[in-house]
Amino acid sequence: MDDAEGARGAAARRSGATEDERLFSLPLAPTPARPGPTPDTWRVLRILGEFVEGFDTLADLPPGVTIFGSARTTPDDPSYAAASETARLLAQAGFAVITGGGPGIMEAANKGAQAGGGESVGLNIELPFEQGTNAYVDTAVHFRYFFVRKTMFVKYSVGFIVFPGGFGTLDELFEALTLIQTEKIKHFPLVLVGRAYWSGLVSWLRETAARERKIEPKDLDIFTVTDDPAEAVEVVTRARATLLAIAEKNEQARSGHGLW
Repeated sequence: MDDAEGARGAAARRSGATEDERLFSLPLAPTPARPGPTPDTWRVLRILGEFVEGFDTLADLPPGVTIFGSARTTPDDPSYAAASETARLLAQAGFAVITGGGPGIMEAANKGAQAGGGESVGLNIELPFEQGTNAYVDTAVHFRYFFVRKTMFVKYSVGFIVFPGGFGTLDELFEALTLIQTEKIKHFPLVLVGRAYWSGLVSWLRETAARERKIEPKDLDIFTVTDDPAEAVEVVTRARATLLAIAEKNEQARSGHGLW
């Protein structure tokens, strides 16, 4: 989801630096020795607090699916309707729908989740330009740090569905691809919705990255590309069934009745 891109339109710029900006800034001149903790030391406590708030707020969610996509997408864009329908089907299938909580595709997905009678979650982020939480979010968590927020997207999702977007969307897409490729997360479906939009990227991955062995050809099987909301939901539904079967086997093994 392109929070930063979407915020650069008519939204007003907030005063001062964001917490992410402060965290990644180094002093340009040497600073005098400090007798006590540095600002970065205290910042660790704020980061810890964000993790605690996120874990506490989201702990009781049903299995979730995170939907990413551009904050610039308007309601008359076909992707908006597709995201809303995808979220509606997810909600009816018993998934929580998680987004970045902002406008565009995020708004469409939260709207669809409400229409489907499901949990509609928005994980918003502090940006240089003001961005409010959309009107269709039922459970909202506000973050200062991107990396804390990204952890929540993965931890409380059993899959990602990615609609057309820019740098923010691509960042989240490739982080997920990396986590799956390195087996940090397993049985985690990744669906790209919009064949025409994603075809150039997929061709480059196949014809350049894979051909030059920068990735393995099998890595192209990590994701599914579709134009059909129902197919996207079916992919994550199958993955949920796999995870539930694994959890059941693990429980049987712990009780002494399993196959493992």
